[in-house]
Amino acid sequence: MINTIMDEANRCLKCKVPQCKKGCPISTPIPQVLTLLENSAIDQAGEMLFENNPLSIVCSLICNHEKQCEGNCILGRKGTPINFSLIENYISDLYLDKMEFLPVRPNDKKVAIIGAGPAGITIAITLAKKGYSVTLFDSKDKIGGVLQYGIPEFRLPKKILARYLEILIKLGVKIRPNIIIGETLSVDDLLADGYLSVFAGTGVWKPKKLGVPGESYGNVHYAIDYLSSPEAFELGGKVAILGMGNSAMDVARTAIRKGAKEVTLIARRNQAAASAKEVTYARLDGAKFEYCKKIIEITKNGVVLDDIIIDDAGNPTGTAQNPYLFEADSVIISVSQGPKDRLTSTTPELETNDRGLLIVDEAGKTTRRGVFAAGDVVYGAKTVVEAVNQAKKVAQAMHEYMEANH
Repeated sequence: MINTIMDEANRCLKCKVPQCKKGCPISTPIPQVLTLLENSAIDQAGEMLFENNPLSIVCSLICNHEKQCEGNCILGRKGTPINFSLIENYISDLYLDKMEFLPVRPNDKKVAIIGAGPAGITIAITLAKKGYSVTLFDSKDKIGGVLQYGIPEFRLPKKILARYLEILIKLGVKIRPNIIIGETLSVDDLLADGYLSVFAGTGVWKPKKLGVPGESYGNVHYAIDYLSSPEAFELGGKVAILGMGNSAMDVARTAIRKGAKEVTLIARRNQAAASAKEVTYARLDGAKFEYCKKIIEITKNGVVLDDIIIDDAGNPTGTAQNPYLFEADSVIISVSQGPKDRLTSTTPELETNDRGLLIVDEAGKTTRRGVFAAGDVVYGAKTVVEAVNQAKKVAQAMHEYMEANH
């Protein structure tokens, strides 16, 4: 593999205005990283990646590289772009094993982080390195949020998250699993106990309904629930998945690995919303695809569909008005998720928009003094790298707030 990595690094043109960096949501300094690698300074390259993106190893595996760094590489215009994700993974994996944190002088200021997902982990690492006493609260038994409970093992090995747990512990972060802020404890309790600021990174764990008859039937499930613990579900041999985003691809590939004999993804549009890479993997695994289908209702025997008619430009013009049953033992709905309201319903002055997402300013400040937020609970389901990028900015805003007010 090392030859492949060095061959890829050596192909970099070191553009004066690197489009790969511009295409990365967190502006990874790719040319500088590759230069360090070429000069055998791999530890420095790893440090640069981690300081820019604490979840670099995660992003190297699950980012949509074809639309980000690699998709913007100038070499891809007439040939093959630099496979930076492979390089990033190698460097980041090695760095996690070798990294050491210098002792930090505690500043005796306490920070509460609600949600151990990508944003919460980023905030915890960033503020702990600044000397804050950080406590991380999460409703699940393991850290990672969507990384742990929404992305399958074959895409993101969970041993990576175990390594992040070790990092958090080394940094002195206190972790309280299996606790929901908004039930036994509230945000007011945290502030009353001396936490100078609170970060909300609770994600979007509430599945959205399709709004068609039959969603309550026993053969119907939601994608986020299935991905959280697929071993708890008995799907049968034939599975229909409603939706074609990246989560739907994860559901399809997981169901196949769990023994489903025939898995079909169904979409209203004439193309998948998921990345081309994820569609390719799902197809290779054996998933089938049905496009331009209107979902009429769900029955105990499958899904009633109607064909959507599209014009030459790909725009829908109507339906065939000929509903038919697509037979399936189980139906999994994978259209979108929204936030749960336990936090907002128990926190005075914490406002949300019409989608139930937290309202924040450009620095991540919510409408409740001392409470900050970032990630999916603010912007809806987005990418991990976007959540990390937002969290970095919010961590700095929290630091400035606590320095100025306490």
